[in-house]
Amino acid sequence: MTQLTRRDLLNKLSLTVLGGMAMPLRLPAEAKKKAFGGRPNIVLIYADDLGYGDLGCFGSENIRTPRVDQMAREGVRFTSFYAQTVCGPSRAALMTGCYPLRVAKRNNQVDIHPYLHAKEVTIAEILRDAGYATGCFGKWDLAGHKQLGYDPNLLPTKQGFDYFFGTPTSNDSLVNILRNEEVIERKADMNTLTRRYTDEAIAFIRRKRQEPFFVYVPHTMPHTKLGVSGQFRGKSKRGLYGDVVEEIDWNVGRIRDTIKELGLDKKTYMIFTSDNGPWWIKKAHGGSALPLRGAKTSTWEGGLRVPCLMWAPGRIPAGAVCDEIATTMDILPTFARLGGGKVPHDRVIDGHDISVLMHGEEGATSPTKAFFYYQHTHLQAVRSGKWKLHLPRPANPPWTPGWARHIAPKDVFEIKRPILFDMEKDIGEQDDVADENPEVVEKLRELAEWARNDIGDYNRIGKNARFFDPQSPRPDVAKWKTE
Repeated sequence: MTQLTRRDLLNKLSLTVLGGMAMPLRLPAEAKKKAFGGRPNIVLIYADDLGYGDLGCFGSENIRTPRVDQMAREGVRFTSFYAQTVCGPSRAALMTGCYPLRVAKRNNQVDIHPYLHAKEVTIAEILRDAGYATGCFGKWDLAGHKQLGYDPNLLPTKQGFDYFFGTPTSNDSLVNILRNEEVIERKADMNTLTRRYTDEAIAFIRRKRQEPFFVYVPHTMPHTKLGVSGQFRGKSKRGLYGDVVEEIDWNVGRIRDTIKELGLDKKTYMIFTSDNGPWWIKKAHGGSALPLRGAKTSTWEGGLRVPCLMWAPGRIPAGAVCDEIATTMDILPTFARLGGGKVPHDRVIDGHDISVLMHGEEGATSPTKAFFYYQHTHLQAVRSGKWKLHLPRPANPPWTPGWARHIAPKDVFEIKRPILFDMEKDIGEQDDVADENPEVVEKLRELAEWARNDIGDYNRIGKNARFFDPQSPRPDVAKWKTE
């Protein structure tokens, strides 16, 4: 495939979504008025393992996503939006507004999929304290990466959600369904999950329509094993994977339709994004990150950069494209401010209020001065503005979970010296320009060293990493620590 530049991609996407007319990131003056008549509702839909190139409005030619594409036509599409490399850490970052290595875990133990500590403050807790009704519908993955034997003290109802209908973790082999803290169904039919989560979310919206609500829908799909209802099976040009994504899309539309039916569209923000890039090793049952390089588990762009759309009629400009850096960590501070919540001041929060980007304020730029790419505990890359630097590393570092097998072999190699990419010209990370830009390399190395000291690294405990339990902090560090 011919490598697209960043400008090529953005032009292509503008033509796809807007029928050839690129819209400016600018909100009409009359829509800038503070309206909504109080605290806005928030609906956050979080797909699992959905790739950057798996939506029509992000360039997919064989998966039909008309309802999400409609969000793009009526809202803003973020094209440099970042999550984390895998499921559990990504959810920890979303819920706390922090890098996963910074947040506290049960017993101070850093697992691949974290047990989020009860003393961490989640976006659900912030919004509930601000008077919101809070509901979670789908995959949690912060109380243990297991369907049985998870920690019941770390379920959503213990982390700020009034109501939970979903499953403790991924659907690798089976799914058990919980309502709040009670297991109500074992080995649920995975073909029904997307529809059932949406049914429950819609019922919650209807019950809570007279008060502000925060509805979080972390779908089980399209993480494998794949499941899809008969209505969508065999309908996509992309096989079973495409069927699954098209069913998610249809259910996004059901939620939007409910919001409009209830007359809540002028006081609701809706966000659609993914927890990480596509699972390359699953081949036909995995998604696409094109035109990005890499996939889930990697710190190439395809591992962390995900599609993101935000919709709020009258507040977010229609047909806008924002290429400023933004992340899932920004959700907490942004919606805390918009919802009148209080962000904790006794700890470092890595996310930023990006409401000026969402609302299309003219001249708005990203408050994120640097984004740090971690693979598990290992800091591997940093981006600032248009520049991304990969730091030296072994091809398959022994201190990471052996994730190299999950991505294409051509993307697994030793990096002996820093390599630099211009994200505006080279979205696919093909042309190393480190030699031509030594001052940029040095600046990004300094940023990386700051992160190692403040957040941590595989062989270093960050000075602002949090530990609440009496056990020794991060026993994993001792094996790799060097003076």
